Parts: sequence; C-alpha cells; structure tokens
Amino acid sequence: MTAVAQAIKGPESQPYGYLLVHFIEDPDGYAERIYLDLSEGDNPERWNPLNGGEPILTSSLGTQGVRDPYLVRNPETGRVYMLATDLQVWAQEGGLRSGGDWYGFSHHGSTNLIIWESDDLVHWSEPRTLDMSVRPNGTHAQFGMAWAPEAMWVPDYYPEGHDGGRGAFVVYWSSTMFADDDVDHEDPDVYDRVMWGVTSDFTNATFSFGGVLIDRGHPTIDTTMLQRTLPDGTVRTYRATKDNGPKANIWLDATDAKRWWEPEAEWTIIQENIGADWTENGNPGGVEGPALFASHSDDTWYLYVDVIPSIGYRPMVTGNPDKGFDYLESADFHMAPHTKHGGVLSLTRAEYDRLRVHDGHIG
Repeated sequence: MTAVAQAIKGPESQPYGYLLVHFIEDPDGYAERIYLDLSEGDNPERWNPLNGGEPILTSSLGTQGVRDPYLVRNPETGRVYMLATDLQVWAQEGGLRSGGDWYGFSHHGSTNLIIWESDDLVHWSEPRTLDMSVRPNGTHAQFGMAWAPEAMWVPDYYPEGHDGGRGAFVVYWSSTMFADDDVDHEDPDVYDRVMWGVTSDFTNATFSFGGVLIDRGHPTIDTTMLQRTLPDGTVRTYRATKDNGPKANIWLDATDAKRWWEPEAEWTIIQENIGADWTENGNPGGVEGPALFASHSDDTWYLYVDVIPSIGYRPMVTGNPDKGFDYLESADFHMAPHTKHGGVLSLTRAEYDRLRVHDGHIG
C-alpha cells in the first residue's frame, strides 16, 4: 500500500487544502515548466507559490517545454499523476522559438504528453512520454499535436473480470487529426477537436486512443471536467471548453450519461461566453484554459479562466453549476500574476502538511 493510501485510513485523512499546478507565460524566460501553488490553509481563493515561485519540475524530453499541466489521482492506489503538453513556445534564450509558429505547433507538433507520478506529492518520478496517437490495434492516428490533457477516473470502465481490474482513466485532450494517408498533414480543412483515450497508468502499455469527444465543425480546445452527485444518486458530468471558432468563447455543458465519453452521450449547454468581463474589452474569446474544481468544505464550485495572452487565471464561482458561474470579485482572492492553465487537486491534511514542510523541494 502506498504512503498516500495509508494516510487515507489515518487521523489526518480528512480533506484539507488544495494544490494548484500550472505554468507561466514568459516570452523573455524559460518558464514553460511545472510550478506548484499551495492554498492558504483550506481556502481555495488564496494561493501561495511553493519553492519561492521557482519551477518544481522541468522536462528534458521532447521539446523540453511543458504547458497546460494537470494533476489526477488514482483513488484505488493513492498515486498522483501529472500530465502536461509537450510544447515549448518561447525559446530558452528569449523570444519565439526559431522557425516556430502556432500553425506549425498544431500541425507538426509533438503527439506525446509528458508524465510524472508520485505517491506523496514530494518525491516525483523522472518524466516519461505517452504517445496519444496509438490506436488499440497498434497503428498511429495522424495527429498534429496533443494539447491540454486532463483525465477522469472511471471505476467501472472495463467489464467484470477484466485483467488488471475494472478501473481506468479516461483522458481527453485537443488534437488536429488528419487522414491516415496525409502523412505530411497538408489538408487545409483540418481543425482542432477534443479527443479521448483510456489508460490505467499513463503508459503506452495500457493506453489506447478512443476517438473524438467534441467536434463543433471548427476549432475547440482546452476541455476541463468535474462530476457532481445529485440528491437522487445520479452522477452529473460538467465540462467547460474553449470554442476557438468564429464566435470564440468558453462554454459549459453537462450530461447525466454514465459513459460520458461515448458518442451517444447527450450534452446540454448551460452557459456561454464565460469570463468575458475579465478581459480588458469584454471579449469572450480572450479567455482560455479553463480549470474546474469543487470545494471540499462547502457546496461551492470554482472555474478559473486564463485571460490571454499573459494576465493569467481569474476566478468564477457558483453554488450550483446547473445555473452557471458568476464572477468572484473578492479583495481576499490572491494568486501570483501570470499563473496560467493548470489544474487543482484536493488534498488531505497529511498531504497539505507534508507539502508545507517540503515547500516544493522534491525528493
């Protein structure tokens, strides 16, 4: 049993505190690395950077840059996985990478994610890659990139008797996908869609590409999700996604489908143009990289939206996600500038205290 799994059974197992993983947009520095912020006590509206605001982890693989990181826990083992986009936009010496542009990044970029794992949130593995283009038959889809990964644990994804257990992570991310014979990725009509796949441990030994999750007929990126158990026991799945099409905005929708990743799931739109007023000109397309998470101390849900290009996260809040999110305009809210596109993990008291003691200095 892992250290985290043991802690869950002990006196310090009660939910307490939050861990925010993110990156920083800095055209003048090598900031596309992993940063961690810890909540101020059990308050998810005040965040203090660990390690003095310096990076916690750096990737030596692929592009050697990581963006859009996310933390997800296997509830059966306690192990936490960190997922990140393999993309370095800004050169380490400053300025845009030589020969790089967003068309090239999205059509001829890395199809790998960068993965770390930890049993205590202090000692992290070496980074490894996970190729998102691998199909169940071993062939590769013609992806142009793999961006903004998240994952949700599904305890009964596989049928009873499945070798290795029933549980698995359904992973979702954004890619351009070309026809199998378009190896040079030349089709001008291809656009970003949200894909899904499944894995039990974020290795290519267990991963397989599932298919398309969101297709609006024009670019969509940056999906974030959470689930809520209703009074009648129904588990409702919410997702916020960035529409990058002609009417760019972040929208929120929901489904009660148990297998929410399958094409038959019916999604109902709850809210559109989320976070527009956080931009200088009220432009709903000026926010991206949403992050959904729930408070574990009361019935409060948060949605952070990333004001681009460099302002970073601004908060939305609700007491009922079925009614959409409103702006959290509080003088008490605190987050370091330029904190961008990440995810929030709920902690136990033991984990919170351990992170405070180590202050981001990994073992």
